[in-house]
Amino acid sequence: MKRMTLKFIPGVLLAVAFLLSSCHSAYEVTKTEGTMVAIDSTWDVSPDAEAVAQLAPYKAKVDSIMYRVVGTAEMSMDKGAPESLLSNLVADVLRNAAGKVLGKPADMGLINMGGLRNVLTEGPITCENIYEILPFENSLCVLTIKGVYLKELFNNIAVRHGEGVSGVQLVITKDGKLLQGTVGGRPVEDEQLYTIATIDYLADGNDGMIALPQAEKRECPEGATLRGLFMDYVERQTAAGKKITSRLEGRITVN
Repeated sequence: MKRMTLKFIPGVLLAVAFLLSSCHSAYEVTKTEGTMVAIDSTWDVSPDAEAVAQLAPYKAKVDSIMYRVVGTAEMSMDKGAPESLLSNLVADVLRNAAGKVLGKPADMGLINMGGLRNVLTEGPITCENIYEILPFENSLCVLTIKGVYLKELFNNIAVRHGEGVSGVQLVITKDGKLLQGTVGGRPVEDEQLYTIATIDYLADGNDGMIALPQAEKRECPEGATLRGLFMDYVERQTAAGKKITSRLEGRITVN
């Protein structure tokens, strides 16, 4: 029996090798073409009834979460350079959230305009609204940085014609040059240490914030996403009977 098996195995291997070699296709891809397919309301005109029925319980669950009202906006708030209602609000939330690390607000809050992806409209605020405004998984980072690099950061912000800031005042030119920068109304001292509450994306030097990687210290508390911090802020204000509001304060002015 063993002899027969030994003779049989080489035959099987030979047959497999033959079959594999014969699987080579005579056809080759010489050209590919494609077009953009818009994923919009057009596809909702004739929805697949079976698919809709299968997804219904999941949709109901998601809707119950996303359409939950968590607060009320006193006014509509949008982003925009050099300063805006929405960017001021989010920068304030970041600056105050540094209390988780420092036990007090940071000297400065900083958010990039590009990280704010929608308008906060007047009226009820739902979880969906907050996800639309802050869709990224950016997290709080508290940096400790020397004044000489804080001045460089002010220049980075001036070049971009303004970003969302809190706790500082900048005067810039129309062509993106820094004329003056203060923290809490005081001039920046080169060797003094300052704290900045921002997001990890900017702390890494992205969006032109190349001064931030020069920080002496970097603390990013686990699980402290910007979206979560903003959600917590809205819910706390609501529990206190307050509406969500903001104002323009001349944090960044153009001369």
